[in-house]
Amino acid sequence: MTSTATHPAREADAEGAAGAIEDVVVARRHVRPGVLVGGLAVALLVACVVAAGSGALAIPPSEILRSLLRRINLVAGAAPDEVVESVLWNVRFPRVVLALVVGAGLGCAGATMQGTFANPLAEPGVVGVSSGAALGAVAAIVIGIGAAAPLGLTVAAFVGGLVAVFLVFLAARSGGRTEVVTLIMTGIAVNAFTGAVIGLLTFFSTDAELRSITFWTLGSVAGATWAKVMAVVPLAVVGVAVAVRLAPRLDLLGLGDTGARHLGIDVDRLRFVLLAVVAVLTASAVAVSGIILFVGLVIPHLVRMAAGPRHRPLVVASALGGALILVVADLVARTIAAPAEVPLGVITALVGSPFFFWLLRRTRARQGGWA
Repeated sequence: MTSTATHPAREADAEGAAGAIEDVVVARRHVRPGVLVGGLAVALLVACVVAAGSGALAIPPSEILRSLLRRINLVAGAAPDEVVESVLWNVRFPRVVLALVVGAGLGCAGATMQGTFANPLAEPGVVGVSSGAALGAVAAIVIGIGAAAPLGLTVAAFVGGLVAVFLVFLAARSGGRTEVVTLIMTGIAVNAFTGAVIGLLTFFSTDAELRSITFWTLGSVAGATWAKVMAVVPLAVVGVAVAVRLAPRLDLLGLGDTGARHLGIDVDRLRFVLLAVVAVLTASAVAVSGIILFVGLVIPHLVRMAAGPRHRPLVVASALGGALILVVADLVARTIAAPAEVPLGVITALVGSPFFFWLLRRTRARQGGWA
């Protein structure tokens, strides 16, 4: 992607300003970005191994490693246990990878959204992407698309999320510019409308459709398949890569729209691209897992508290942190009440909401009240 600056000299000024901001926040940082990212990566690897080995059939880490090495033809030996291989490759690995990818997408989208709006309380659902995806999924369930095609529900949810964000951006645009406050208010209106349509569709649904709607809206990766994984991985990889590439521009948006424009940033174009990235990441995640709350809101806060507000390490670490949290949360969801399974969205909300409440009180106490 080309630079969002409109003139080479202004682009140099913008890069210089970003460097100056980086120098300031480095002095206030508690943890080096490399240490934080490396620690999260190691913790994520350990969590994936533990999650793959845990369940009704316990599988030791050594057997998991041997199974992986056998698949890539790096080790030979005794014939593998067919039951273990089937459990790992048809059930556990797809589920762990899907949780990882969904968590990474939501964490990265949350950090990008907060930087785009220059507001730590922003999260992807503000612009209607989650509610739009929910509407697409509910419509697919009621119409019967989800049962007719293996990925019909996923595609409908993804399209619904993208359409909702596009409508929000289009409705909020006035005079060639899009203001943050207008985007938020338009997003609230779209969320209210989609919620009403979802309620109407739910009212006319059958008992079987109602159960499907309820299960989907609570969030879960229980239906993970390699087809779903392969459908969401390219979108997540591209979305995270673009977010990391544009992360330094988010530092400049923190100066305000006027300040960023004076440094040569095309604020409206940049905001459109960033919202498109958030939409793709969130819509693809919600499409394969349902609505999972608080990951995109809480994880960037935790990372910011540990490593400071500079957005490039923040975006990377938020993606790793989101992946780690969701892999662990899914492990808890399927083992805490075995053989039953607690919805994944319930676990994240139960943990995330008290933390967010504590965070609000902590911030308010430090600032002496809200200005």
